[in-house]
Amino acid sequence: MEPKAGRRPNILFIMSDDHAAHAMSCYGSRINSTPNIDRIADGGMRLDNCFCTNSICTPSRASILTGTYNHINGVKTLSDRLDGRQLTVSKLLKQHGYQTAIIGKWHLGHGGDSDPTGFDFWSVLPGQGDYHDPAFIEMGERIAVSGYATDIITDKSIDWIAGRDKDKPFFLMCHHKAPHRPWIPDAKHAHLYEEIDIPEPETFDDDYSNRASAAAAAEMRIDRDLTKRDLKTDPPGRLEGAALKSWKYQRYIKDYLRCVASVDDNVGRLLDYLDEEGLADDTIVIYTSDQGFFLGDHGWYDKRFMYEESLRMPFVIRYPREIAPGSVSKRMVLNVDFAPMFLDYAGIAVPESMQGVSFRPILRGEHPAGWRTSMYYRYWMHLSEHKVYAHYGVRTEQYKLIYYYADALGTAGSEDIPMPPEWELFDLKKDPYEMINVYDDPDYARVAELLEQELYRLQDEVKDERYVRA
Repeated sequence: MEPKAGRRPNILFIMSDDHAAHAMSCYGSRINSTPNIDRIADGGMRLDNCFCTNSICTPSRASILTGTYNHINGVKTLSDRLDGRQLTVSKLLKQHGYQTAIIGKWHLGHGGDSDPTGFDFWSVLPGQGDYHDPAFIEMGERIAVSGYATDIITDKSIDWIAGRDKDKPFFLMCHHKAPHRPWIPDAKHAHLYEEIDIPEPETFDDDYSNRASAAAAAEMRIDRDLTKRDLKTDPPGRLEGAALKSWKYQRYIKDYLRCVASVDDNVGRLLDYLDEEGLADDTIVIYTSDQGFFLGDHGWYDKRFMYEESLRMPFVIRYPREIAPGSVSKRMVLNVDFAPMFLDYAGIAVPESMQGVSFRPILRGEHPAGWRTSMYYRYWMHLSEHKVYAHYGVRTEQYKLIYYYADALGTAGSEDIPMPPEWELFDLKKDPYEMINVYDDPDYARVAELLEQELYRLQDEVKDERYVRA
């Protein structure tokens, strides 16, 4: 089934902020349902091993746009700004005849070369943006808009598609603020889940033993680090200990899931619009998030760590003309691969400067020879905000090796307080929740040696510099 008159496909890229895969029913969520996001998975493919290369908002967004790792694109931390003079997928698509737009969260800096480039139209939230009555920066001008951010971003997206030049394919990045902290739901969903208790995750009472000290040092605990702004009210009576922790979790997770419910509703609005306008068959639709998120896993909220809940990105994609409905892939795909995949579908050569690889063959159900079986990760923002140590590591199909070099190395926004370096090794087959560090286990000595070699091979491959402290 070919596109009409050889037409290249439209691309609708919907990305939320901090939406973990395990809060999507198509990924088997125990805690909520996302029927409209599931429509994309049911009509196309779900990727079970899509990973980010740096689990923090600004760097992940830079990698998605540029197809490069953060040491190459220069956006290592939240304090860095994207230099828009570098090559991006939006520029290439625009140069080759696509209409391009970005609407919603940008979070890569504003003003001068940090404004969105390569887009025919852009209307983005300044910084994190507000949930209610948000300001937008639209084509350089600040405007105020009444309403709820998730609805507004969808309204603007539909309006832009409706007003496009119908003789050209389009590329639209629809970027939701939700469900980012402080998790403020809209009126429609304000009382969702009110009469039920959301199940606590298996690792909710993690005591951080048997691991590197970085886990215990992190300040993102449900019981200790959520603020009044997050919880929005004081706990009832004189709750303490486990009861207070459970109360805080329910406050946090219900508001988070209420924000997700609004995103899901609005994904449905976009899918319905494509159906009504006869665009569904000729449009690639993607739903993803900029990284994963801890939903009480390990007793945490937030992200940053290379642990699975933070590392894994949800990614579902539908394109009726090429992707079989209801398909699933366990191949390892990274956020640096998104841009090459967009270009592949648009019939545009992937420039050598992009470090990712198009996974279009995987989406067709093929098994490309030589596809990666390991991936490289690096978190640079040492001790900032949630006190997570800087680290890098390698994940293979069974193992994960993490090195906490725990040094700012001059990166913007980091704290210049070196901490003792440590290693972690997890056997993901035996220990999928990453509770037991086996780095010093003699039975894993050879595994650790081989993984360290693979880590350094990957660093050389992506042109990053290793930093091993004595």
